[in-house]
Amino acid sequence: MSWVYLFIAGLLEVAWAVGLKYTAGFTKLWPSVFTITTMAGSVGMLGLALRQLPLGTAYAVWTGIGTVGTAIAGMVLLNEPAGALRLGAIAMIAGGIIALKMLTPA
Repeated sequence: MSWVYLFIAGLLEVAWAVGLKYTAGFTKLWPSVFTITTMAGSVGMLGLALRQLPLGTAYAVWTGIGTVGTAIAGMVLLNEPAGALRLGAIAMIAGGIIALKMLTPA
């Protein structure tokens, strides 16, 4: 179950990172409420995952999911560049996440 918590934490990290873009420096109420709520949820789920998973692994996977997901969301939602080198770098991060999952018991 700890990996499920960690995956949800990573998805919530993507949500708050994208939401942060829409807060306009926390000057817009509802995007700010969404962002702060998803930040708290993300850290809370990370905390639940840390009950069973090693800190280094959990933190690396959490930030990796956030990094990959936010980069993809930026390309899809915000028309950020999606060149071959950028996609290759994202694939390497995803590969690291998968390797950490495979090498970590629990």
